[in-house]
Amino acid sequence: MRSRVHAAASPRKPRQRWLRVAFGVVGVALLAVLVMFSVVVGAAMIAVGLLFRLWQQRGKPVARDSRVVDGEYRVVEKPRLPPVR
Repeated sequence: MRSRVHAAASPRKPRQRWLRVAFGVVGVALLAVLVMFSVVVGAAMIAVGLLFRLWQQRGKPVARDSRVVDGEYRVVEKPRLPPVR
């Protein structure tokens, strides 16, 4: 009884060589389509996450490091003195 159920449920390879090759090509093509679909879905999820983060930060002031001092600077040249004798 167990062997009949096992034989009925197990997949069988077709006898014709061209049909086996065709099933192999269809399987590889299906695998490639699924991989490309998952890459597109993953890239879309990353893009949506980045856009959501940018949208939430819109209008908020940028946090500054407390150790940084901003200022305006002017380059001062050396004084031009006559040569010393």
